[in-house]
Amino acid sequence: MPELGYHAARPDELDMIHAELMAVIDESPHYSERFKEHEKARLTKGFLRALQRVDPFHVIILTQDGVPGGGLVSGPETGSIFRYWSWIFPSHRQSRLGIYGMRVFDEHWDNGKFHKAFTWVRPENEVALALLRRYGYEQAALLRQQIFGQDYVVMEKFYTKVTEDYDSGMSMGRIARFKARVDMLLGR
Repeated sequence: MPELGYHAARPDELDMIHAELMAVIDESPHYSERFKEHEKARLTKGFLRALQRVDPFHVIILTQDGVPGGGLVSGPETGSIFRYWSWIFPSHRQSRLGIYGMRVFDEHWDNGKFHKAFTWVRPENEVALALLRRYGYEQAALLRQQIFGQDYVVMEKFYTKVTEDYDSGMSMGRIARFKARVDMLLGR
């Protein structure tokens, strides 16, 4: 039986995870070309680094026998955690990494800091919706013509928040904003 694992993406893995993310955005049949263009411009390596400054586990690499085979990208959203992207690399699509990734994400982030996890999924993406439902996510809303005229389903799973404090999303101080700006200007 293959050994499944995960870890926060290391700096030397960021190019690979970013390339795989760009590829999955390009190949997805569920999104318009305008949305793909938007996502690829937004999800730069600098953006991924900024997420990692908040918490290294906002960019997770899923592995099978030590070989990268999938990714999870998330971000804090004022008391909730937003699953931006979850995907399996083409080389591992017949593995159990998708199921493993669902479990890992919830086990890692249901840590007392968040009320819930949520994501947006195109209604036509039946595989993603079935997997989310299997792991306890429920449809909260159908957002009609939400992004560039396309509909999205909001899926959420409630966690047990026990801490009193709240994150402020991607708020960063002056130095972190400067580093993020330099990353963006250098195309990193």
